[in-house]
Amino acid sequence: MARDFEVRAEDQEFFAKYLAGFVPDKIFDAHTHLYRLSDFHGTVPELAAAGPAEVGWDTFIRHMEAITPGRKYTGLCFGFPAKGVDFTGANKWLCAEVSRDAGCRGEMLVSPDMDPDYVREQVQRRGFVGLKCYHLFANRPDTFNAAVEEYLPEEHVRVAHELGLSITLHMVRPRAIADPVNQESIARMARKYPNSRWILAHAARGFNPYHTVEGIGALEGLPNIWCDTSAVTEPGAYEAIVRTLGVGRLLYGADFPVTHLRGRCVAIGDSFLWLSDQNTQFSVSYADMKPLMILLESLRALKQACWNLRLSDSDVERIFYGNAMEMFGIQ
Repeated sequence: MARDFEVRAEDQEFFAKYLAGFVPDKIFDAHTHLYRLSDFHGTVPELAAAGPAEVGWDTFIRHMEAITPGRKYTGLCFGFPAKGVDFTGANKWLCAEVSRDAGCRGEMLVSPDMDPDYVREQVQRRGFVGLKCYHLFANRPDTFNAAVEEYLPEEHVRVAHELGLSITLHMVRPRAIADPVNQESIARMARKYPNSRWILAHAARGFNPYHTVEGIGALEGLPNIWCDTSAVTEPGAYEAIVRTLGVGRLLYGADFPVTHLRGRCVAIGDSFLWLSDQNTQFSVSYADMKPLMILLESLRALKQACWNLRLSDSDVERIFYGNAMEMFGIQ
């Protein structure tokens, strides 16, 4: 991890050369973490600890401007899900930060043991538009094998249905949306609670794009399913989503602060591997290898997918901005 989210000359040069003509002027980032280190009462996550002590909206804008200059950002924001996080403090602070920009919206960080009446009351009091669940809060040691209901109880989905809330879901289990257990859970609850609006993070967790290619068809025809693009660095999952669900169902998301890691994720066999300077000797190469930030690798993959799909400029603008405006009713 670069110290204090360091942006290097090669990052800026890459954006200017390969991405500036692709990325629209207006961006709604549907996957943004805002947080304070003081809200982590256990061990501070390494990724968060590498950056500023407080990442509010202005800090986010400053760090994104350094990589994607001249872009106007709004977004869907939520806290950093980690063991030991102070849910009350993090959610209250997030609301204050989101209120700094009229185009921004916030999701409430939730744990499965929260009483649904408490979730409803907090959403209505603080103006959240959605819920952000996470597998780390499941009541089991091996949370990467958790079924959706173990960290997103059906009672919370019912609240989302009653209030018309979004749900940002980072599904787990080894094969993500290609897993029949995940398919059944999401499809069943999306049908039963049609006013809930599901955002499947990381292109339906398509870090191995073949999982999304294989599994996304299980959700075809469900009008309350969207996917975001966050932190995926291969184009195949994006392509499968657009072909199956339509271009109106893909939302741009960056996954700040994962954006500022260096490396990329690659499919290997039936899984995937994150390449970083911790597990890869980038200096051992026939070329002068300078790993880029995940944000740039993800944007390049999205550009490739849009080219492969022969999407128009207006389609690209929908992914970066228009789809979210329509979804959240933002003028």
